[in-house]
Amino acid sequence: MEHKHPRSDAAAPVSYDLFLRRKWTALAALLAVLIALVLFSLTTGSSGITLRQVLETVLGRGTAQTEAIVFRVRLPRVATAVVVGAALALSGCAMQNVLHNPLASASTLGVSQGAAFGAALAIIALDAGVQNVANAGTAITISSPGTVTVCAFAGGLATTVFVLALSRLRGVSPATMILAGVALSSMFTGATTLLQYFADDVQVATVVYWTFGDLGRPGWREIAMIGLTSLAALLFFLWNRWNYNALESGAATAKSLGVNVELLTYASMAACTLIAAMSVAFVGVISFVGLVAPHMIRRFTGNDYRFLIPGSALGGSILLLLGDLVSKSILSPIVLPIGAITSFLGAPLFLWMLFKGRERL
Repeated sequence: MEHKHPRSDAAAPVSYDLFLRRKWTALAALLAVLIALVLFSLTTGSSGITLRQVLETVLGRGTAQTEAIVFRVRLPRVATAVVVGAALALSGCAMQNVLHNPLASASTLGVSQGAAFGAALAIIALDAGVQNVANAGTAITISSPGTVTVCAFAGGLATTVFVLALSRLRGVSPATMILAGVALSSMFTGATTLLQYFADDVQVATVVYWTFGDLGRPGWREIAMIGLTSLAALLFFLWNRWNYNALESGAATAKSLGVNVELLTYASMAACTLIAAMSVAFVGVISFVGLVAPHMIRRFTGNDYRFLIPGSALGGSILLLLGDLVSKSILSPIVLPIGAITSFLGAPLFLWMLFKGRERL
């Protein structure tokens, strides 16, 4: 007669509880880091404001000067970094899953560049963007945010359709898809250059300034549009978290578990394209955040999408806030373009990931 060890039945629940506790602890730590960075960012700038002054201003006890600095300058910029970073990271996280490609993101597949071409087309051909010169300097106003967003989404969607068609071909490796993304990026960059060639000086200056990437550009209306769209995408991704977990084991396994792989892929890519296009339309092209953030978070959460999805959103916000701090600190009081900063910081990480994982590509 066999006797089971008295602890064997309890080992599995205890182990699973420990697993969950570690994942929730990781998410809580990421949230704490994000909150700390938000508070620190609100105190960073050419005007010296302490954390105490920031908190007093938020609570309605600040001076007129601190209220103007916090609510009109710093808080919108920080909010933009949080929502755009989360949007790009969510987009990269879902793309890497449904395309089975660890190097997939809106920037590496050309989706961002396609969206940028669409936005540039709206600014130049449809007069949807206006460059204003005021006492404070030069600024860009998106006179028709709906038009710019629709055109950016159309440009990104065209790239997405091509990528999905390519992914259906047999024998196409993840590396081939990335190379196709490089080719598409080059094509859309060339098309944007041609648009500028036939535009007038003001339109060219507007598009060039817009492509630099600027977290201080969106107003509260644009921030709300990006935030609500990203929130809807986040809820959609979380709703399908178990489907993404199943898809990690392969399309055949996911289908055997009842997952509609084709519908999940198309819907996920559409959501990814929409939030990436929204970000590009109002902020400009910001590279590598969507690629790097999910891989960073995987070190803490693994491939469990119950935790990887919200973790990626937090990680993307953290990365973009860090990039913004660098852009404001290097040549203070000059603020460098955030797109250039993320490219400088992200390119070495991308190369490291590429060479480290080349045997799997």
